[in-house]
Amino acid sequence: MRGKTLIVITGPTAVGKSQLCLDIARHFDIPIINADSRQIYKELSIGTAKPSAEDQQAVKHYFVSTMSLQDYYSASLFESQVTDLLDTLFKTSDYALMAGGSMMYIDAVCDGIDDIPTIDDETRATMKQRLKDEGLQKLCEELQHLDPEYYEIVDRQNPKRVVHALEICTMTGQTYTSFRKREKKDRPFRIVKIGLNRDREELYNRINARVDEMMQKGLLEEAEALYPMRELNALNTVGYKELFEYLNGRWPLEEAVERIKGNTRRYARKQLTWYKKDPQIHWFHPDQKKEIIDYIITESS
Repeated sequence: MRGKTLIVITGPTAVGKSQLCLDIARHFDIPIINADSRQIYKELSIGTAKPSAEDQQAVKHYFVSTMSLQDYYSASLFESQVTDLLDTLFKTSDYALMAGGSMMYIDAVCDGIDDIPTIDDETRATMKQRLKDEGLQKLCEELQHLDPEYYEIVDRQNPKRVVHALEICTMTGQTYTSFRKREKKDRPFRIVKIGLNRDREELYNRINARVDEMMQKGLLEEAEALYPMRELNALNTVGYKELFEYLNGRWPLEEAVERIKGNTRRYARKQLTWYKKDPQIHWFHPDQKKEIIDYIITESS
């Protein structure tokens, strides 16, 4: 794949990736590979700031509304599917564009992901039931016993991470840590990484305004429709989980909305902390479209 370049555009939520990516895609006449782990679910639209029907008609988007909330999906599957797609896209174009804010999905495609065994259906069903019956704290205690090394670094408030590690431990009889080699894979194409950022106050104002806009567009009604499925891990997501607390009577609506804003700002900080560790990312303001296009052309030549 000599001379082929994957353009990666990332940045914190609400920074302005969507419009810039549409412009970049039009400039190079290429589709957009979506790297947002929640926009992939067809049931989630308003709360994930999914591309509009008009945007998807103007530029083809991959990995938008392709899965159901009930389906299993992972960064490993994303890596496999995107690399297969790139094989096809690079047959007709020297460029491909991947854009989004899901850090693990982007890293999986750029650097590869460890060859973790696929969980069988019986183990997955058993662990899902145990989480429901015993609770997250009990499973964390078991993980501490079976894989103390991973227990020390895992987000113990994230049931998906804890459960997945236990699935590996119980299915294979080995620690999850033993499968996490963290070896970077070579890709047969160049990767040009572009990060977008704004002044913190400007970014926070955009986040607050976007939450208000989502509420006006019907985010509460979307959450109400999803409420019966609220236990699904895919719905343990900013924007939905806070409104579920309103719907179950824990918080007034005003507090739920303010918590969405605060948690979104916190998530943006987490994204930036992650990205800042990658020296390959070249940073721009979203308004620097010409400079970004020039940079892509220079780096890929």
